[in-house]
Amino acid sequence: MKYPKSLTTLCPTCKKHTVHTVKQASKKTRGKARTNSQANRRKNRLKRGYGGHGKYSKPAVSKKPTQKLDLRFACKDCGKKHTRKGFRVKKFELT
Repeated sequence: MKYPKSLTTLCPTCKKHTVHTVKQASKKTRGKARTNSQANRRKNRLKRGYGGHGKYSKPAVSKKPTQKLDLRFACKDCGKKHTRKGFRVKKFELT
């Protein structure tokens, strides 16, 4: 899918249609606050032993052929950024 690098769309902060630059939003890593959570301790306890047992004994199987893509729009007037709901696409190119 080809998508323009800049386009005119509604800015939620300016409340009017302005020119926006488009970038592909990158995936964010999990924060440090979640690394020592109870869920991770429970998962590690279940995985202990002879190769793990129960829910986590097999790796997760992804049935989706594509990942969701998020676009980040930056307003040229006010400089604020906003994202739109993600959509699935195999190939993506900013032109």
